[in-house]
Amino acid sequence: MSVLSIFLFLNAVVFSAHGLPSAELPAFREAPAFRNGRECPKTTWLSSLNNYHDPAIIHIAMTLDATYLRGSVAGVLSVLQHAACPENVVFHFIATHRRADLRRTITSTFPYQTFHLYHFNTDLVKGKISSSIRRALDQPLNYARIYLADLLPMSVRRIIYFDSDLILVDDVAKLWNINLGAHVLGAPEYCHANFTNYFNSRFWSNSAYAASLRGRRACYFNTGVMVIDLGKWREGKYTERLEYWMKVQKKYRIYELGSLPPFLLVFAGDVEGVEHRWNQHGLGGDNLEGLCRDLHPGPVSLLHWSARDGAEILIREEKWDLWLDVMGIDDGGGWLHG
Repeated sequence: MSVLSIFLFLNAVVFSAHGLPSAELPAFREAPAFRNGRECPKTTWLSSLNNYHDPAIIHIAMTLDATYLRGSVAGVLSVLQHAACPENVVFHFIATHRRADLRRTITSTFPYQTFHLYHFNTDLVKGKISSSIRRALDQPLNYARIYLADLLPMSVRRIIYFDSDLILVDDVAKLWNINLGAHVLGAPEYCHANFTNYFNSRFWSNSAYAASLRGRRACYFNTGVMVIDLGKWREGKYTERLEYWMKVQKKYRIYELGSLPPFLLVFAGDVEGVEHRWNQHGLGGDNLEGLCRDLHPGPVSLLHWSARDGAEILIREEKWDLWLDVMGIDDGGGWLHG
């Protein structure tokens, strides 16, 4: 794990701003121009052409906000650094506020990269979100992944969704090209799960609710890394299915977590399993409190800070120096600070 952590910090985004007022977004140094190799196919994508689909173009969706901007930028850079065909990657960013500022930041940091920025109307979910065990899970933007099929143009038929607290160390094309078969969604699955930990007694005492999981494989998945067939999603009206459980939760409170339980109620046991190497999750735990997760066996393609503090562990100034000291990294130039 120490080698992977060092790799993360040595390849992280290079930050140039210091002591910025809270109202300002952090500034980042301009990333280099990442160019395709000779073997890469020529691609052109226009969002206005709804019937145009180029399978060689890799579409990635991420959310953007001021709080987790460093994590998002680091994730984008890691995708481009390891992609064999970086010019064939199109990013779709979703934001609720400060879109003009965020657009300027992304444009100045990645001036050679194709991206699109979409507004997420928080009114879609404000009346459907109930408080959970962590405040971060209650933010409307955390639910934007449910609405990707509505936000993105029809020409985007497949999308990879990434959280803002992860780093890739492999070519994203390998994840993009997985065969979803008849499934709507692909993600690393973790089976033999105990679903009683995800839903409370009010859920299990209702025979109709409990029946929704009857006969399903006891497998959960982390919604921070997903490959989605948006065509099948739209046809199956999966946004409405997820919204149904959000409304049930708002009225009866059948679980304590955020956006994961609705996904389990709709998709558990019906997901195309992806190799665990694509979600080495739970990083950022605390071994003094016994909160560290065991590593998956074998190689790792994606590092995911999905522990209690998630991306905050990567962006808090007071945590940053501690991480650098533990990893034995000299940051005398301040390159790894915001």
